[in-house]
Amino acid sequence: MQAAVGDRIVVRGHRVGEPNRDALILAVEGREGEPPYLVRWSDDGHEGTFFPGPDAVVEHYPTT
Repeated sequence: MQAAVGDRIVVRGHRVGEPNRDALILAVEGREGEPPYLVRWSDDGHEGTFFPGPDAVVEHYPTT
């Protein structure tokens, strides 16, 4: 998985009816866009280091 600052990580719900969670990537701490990432979760504003699992996808946004 590779990401950049400003991309979003989306973690799919694990059970039927469970909502997805998403976070804004604030910093990339791995090499060449690899994890871990410093993220801010959109649902509660919590910031922390995140190591994505297989249920996570990156939504890339073009830089302007």
